[in-house]
Amino acid sequence: MSDLILLRHGQSAWNELNLFTGWTDVDLTPLGEDEAAQAGRLLREADLDLRVLHTSVLTRAIRTAEIALHEVGRSWLPVTRSWRLNERHYGALTGQDKKQTAERFGLEQVTLWRRSYDVPPPTLAPDDPRAVGNDPRYRDVPANFLPATECLKDVVARVRPYLADVINEDLRRESTRGGSVIVVAHGNSLRAVRMILENISEDEIASLEIPTGIPYRIRLDASLDIVEAGYLGDAEAAKAAAAAVARQAG
Repeated sequence: MSDLILLRHGQSAWNELNLFTGWTDVDLTPLGEDEAAQAGRLLREADLDLRVLHTSVLTRAIRTAEIALHEVGRSWLPVTRSWRLNERHYGALTGQDKKQTAERFGLEQVTLWRRSYDVPPPTLAPDDPRAVGNDPRYRDVPANFLPATECLKDVVARVRPYLADVINEDLRRESTRGGSVIVVAHGNSLRAVRMILENISEDEIASLEIPTGIPYRIRLDASLDIVEAGYLGDAEAAKAAAAAVARQAG
């Protein structure tokens, strides 16, 4: 048996402002830091043998991992970071207020952009200052891999090879010794992971919300088939936090 722990970063500065964040690199709020520490306490209480860490290359995920692992006494874990675990790119919606966007375009349209499987928001122009082409963290990523907008289908496509070739290899190794692999990333990249592992349909994935700062534990057998899965800690608290995410667009 091995465990895969999925943890969405704590509240970020743009979460607090209710803005579409995507690939914009923003830090945690004090509340986000507290959420990360609480996640670490839940991990410690679960008595998990954490062996390997994976994060995106965005600060809010990196700092959440650092705070949580410090809390559980595992700051020394080997870590791999990948742009493939980044949040979904929100294109021209990046930096826009979610409720104001719903008022401008209509809640139905914004819900389609946010939660449909294959409808991306409007594309971000290459010369837009919000574009990521000049960010040094992506200098080794082929230019044609860097998105100007994404739907969840696009996120699944970039997460799938990383899950298959990197994370699953760690899980296979740890299945022989009962170790755990932790992935600290973002709402949509973690939705993609769960969609793949749990065989969630395109229709069902629309209603899956990922709360910030609450570890989700997936127990896997040696064949990487799921034995059981669920949030650590208070299940009702996780449910309420997920519902709060769903209300962000009004």
